[in-house]
Amino acid sequence: MLKSIKTTLLSATLLGLSFAGHAYAETTLNALFMAQAAYSEADVRAMTEAFTKANPDVKVNLEFAPYEGLHDKTVLAQGSGGGYDVVLFDVIWPAEYASNKVLVDVSDRITDEMKSGVLPGAWTTVEYDAKRYGMPWILDTKYLFYNKEILEKAGIKAPPKTWDELTEQAKIIKDKGLAATPIAWSWSQAEAAICDYTTLVSAYGGKFIDGGKPAFTSGGGLDALNYMVTSYSSGLTNPNSKEFLEEDVRKVFQNGEAAFALNWTYMYNLANDPKESKVAGKVGVVPAPGVAGKSEVSAVNGSMGLGITSTSKHPDEAWKYIVHMTSQPTQNAYAKLSLPIWASSYEDANVTKGQEELIAAAKLGLAAMYPRPTTPKYQELSTALQQAIQEALLGQASAEDALKTAAENSGL
Repeated sequence: MLKSIKTTLLSATLLGLSFAGHAYAETTLNALFMAQAAYSEADVRAMTEAFTKANPDVKVNLEFAPYEGLHDKTVLAQGSGGGYDVVLFDVIWPAEYASNKVLVDVSDRITDEMKSGVLPGAWTTVEYDAKRYGMPWILDTKYLFYNKEILEKAGIKAPPKTWDELTEQAKIIKDKGLAATPIAWSWSQAEAAICDYTTLVSAYGGKFIDGGKPAFTSGGGLDALNYMVTSYSSGLTNPNSKEFLEEDVRKVFQNGEAAFALNWTYMYNLANDPKESKVAGKVGVVPAPGVAGKSEVSAVNGSMGLGITSTSKHPDEAWKYIVHMTSQPTQNAYAKLSLPIWASSYEDANVTKGQEELIAAAKLGLAAMYPRPTTPKYQELSTALQQAIQEALLGQASAEDALKTAAENSGL
């Protein structure tokens, strides 16, 4: 009888363990990523497969959305009380996400090794009000890419160091018939245009907000938009730039139709890939130019982080996955489309090989990254500025009037 009871208890215990193991094996994370720029979808899937192989008790469902859909998908999923465990977020969203409790504060999960190993500037991607809401993952800014062959044919010895020099060189190239519209930008009515505008604002020494009020209607903010309008109306900028996103710019550039293009890190290796590009081997890259007497180079902070949503039922597993995706071995293995957040990675020959020119540009560009405004009202402000840029480009309003309207509609 005693033996029978023991056997029954043992069976029940084993059954319980079996159920517990089965339940644990069913831990599923839902993760939202971007189907645009930086790491490719195939890269993210491969990184994730390495994680699930090492952690067979966790399954990860991946969803990819264009950048323009990331914010709304994240917020709407929160509103419905479920959705994602891990989300990719832009450097401009921590203020809003922290204020509205969209992301979990992970400050106490970040180890000393992470604190000392990650480049100091990368942490600004995930910070708000002295707290950290994830791990930086994509460390990025926009660079000036140029077609070496076109510049050589034009007799231009070196790429431009100032935005005025860019205009001068583009004019030489156009006049010599080497490119009908030498410059390509991402000026669609989307966040992409704000990134290009911010790059110019940083060059001209402008400000977005001063004392809590809009400060972009004069000074560097106005100079930046006037530069865009002049470049557009002069015919030096591809007229389709007003509808282009980053992928459109990449395709135009690697098709040999542009001498210059402003774009993120990922374009360097894709434009140098003979399977992808007609200009492979002819791609040059430098930091975005400066303005004489005001700046040496210019750069926008286009970095992104991975965070845990406040509605996640599996925060520990979600963090484990984030740690894997942002780890130095993972980032070093996929450094061709996005440069690592880890300082010592830049001493690794496997990371630097074949992209020495990009890394030389990155050392200057990443150090000069200028932030888009840190405000919980960012989406409202960005939308107003996107509208202003379009109106000014299309000649529906002067740059000054367009920016004044944007300031009135910014929510600040």
